[in-house]
Amino acid sequence: MITDNQLYSLAIFLGSAAMLLIVLYHFLEVNSEEYQEVKKPKGAASKVKA
Repeated sequence: MITDNQLYSLAIFLGSAAMLLIVLYHFLEVNSEEYQEVKKPKGAASKVKA
């Protein structure tokens, strides 16, 4: 049977691992090439109307 201390340690470990994976996922998603193509240059709209 699992003890309270083992359960506590397992919960802390799995919670920490989940948070690290979430941060890693968002870091990779923001820096992906697909995201870079969606962003538009800031000055492009003003140059077209001139």
